[in-house]
Amino acid sequence: MDRLKDKVAVITGAARGMGASHARVFAREGAKVVLTDLNVEAGAALAAEIGPSAVFLKQDVTSPADWQKVIKQAVDAFGTIDILVNNAGVLGPMASTEQLTDADYQFVCAVNQHSVFHGMKAVLPTMVKAGRGSIVNISSIAGMAANYGFPSLAYVASKFAVRGMTKATAMEYGKHNIRVNSVHPGFIQTPMMVEATDEVGGEALAQIPLGRIADPSEVSNLVLFLASDESSYITGSEHLVDAGMLAH
Repeated sequence: MDRLKDKVAVITGAARGMGASHARVFAREGAKVVLTDLNVEAGAALAAEIGPSAVFLKQDVTSPADWQKVIKQAVDAFGTIDILVNNAGVLGPMASTEQLTDADYQFVCAVNQHSVFHGMKAVLPTMVKAGRGSIVNISSIAGMAANYGFPSLAYVASKFAVRGMTKATAMEYGKHNIRVNSVHPGFIQTPMMVEATDEVGGEALAQIPLGRIADPSEVSNLVLFLASDESSYITGSEHLVDAGMLAH
């Protein structure tokens, strides 16, 4: 129960779904957690549920100014930041490339891709000063293969970008003992999944070798490993949680 003892983690998109699961698992393993989201009601409720080791901050992850505030408030509250989980994301419209509007494309990339850049840029000075850190960027199987079932050039582009940004930053900051890895979930039982498919299985199950949708905790267990010192020699790599969907 102490795999993250004395560590401080910032988790974005933490009010529900995978982010909320990550927060609960991290807190259970001894971390102090800074939860951020635009959903103030759900985020504050989760922080209250976790207790004094959790703080909730309202954040627009697309805003560099908000990122600077979050990092400052996290350091003010807990002294440092050891872990950043860039979890916030949106699916965006399911539309063909010619039907995708410029505004929708820009929005999806701002949330899924640009926020990862803003987050890493904001937290790296603190981690460099401490001489350690673990950044876990949540991508998708759509960051590994484009034909995963949902037509959305913006989503695929942004998730592929996260994979590349992860590798570039890992190469650059390894000398500071800062590790950066990406996680690529498949079909996970989250509100975003239900909203996108209007189902808890159905046709999606036919694509999954294990024949079921994952519980968010099954992703959180991997994120926990990458955030902890147990993965001290792992950086710049992508990790699938897809029940074998991309094994072909």
